[in-house]
Amino acid sequence: MIASVVRDLSGQAAPVETSVAAGPQSAPLGWSETYGRSGQRLVFKVDSLRVVDGGWRARIAMANDTTTAYDVGDSRVKLDRSYGLMLFATGSPSELDRRNRAGTLPPVREAVQFKPALPKTLDAGESWAGTISAPGALVAGSWVRVVFGALMSVSEKPPSGAPTSVVWITDHAYQLRD
Repeated sequence: MIASVVRDLSGQAAPVETSVAAGPQSAPLGWSETYGRSGQRLVFKVDSLRVVDGGWRARIAMANDTTTAYDVGDSRVKLDRSYGLMLFATGSPSELDRRNRAGTLPPVREAVQFKPALPKTLDAGESWAGTISAPGALVAGSWVRVVFGALMSVSEKPPSGAPTSVVWITDHAYQLRD
């Protein structure tokens, strides 16, 4: 953070913090996280994150190890299905939990490109892997988590133990450098 000074309405000096964009960087992450019990599990992976001039991209994957299909959504249709990044002040899991419970999660820096395209449905036993990306600077020093979702069960009543809907925000976090 860079501190600068501005004058408020009374003419008093007031410090203002401004942010610095993270510079180009590449992080091999190798994260693998699961949701659900054995036999009814969704798997989320983040292989790498790259910050490039003018944007970012992440190599991710997800697998449906359940017995029900999930509507992943068509990346060309917005139905509150955000894949992308969230930036946090810390990498602490307790910050994620606290902000999730309080309903104060940061906005998703939504991916605008998916290569290959997201499938409309991720059937039982299927997986998808690809690169998501978007333009825009990310704040140096912040902690990045990857967001997958929402995945919605196509069955009105999924099998016992299978979630009906999931938005996954990674437990792991990566701190962006200058």
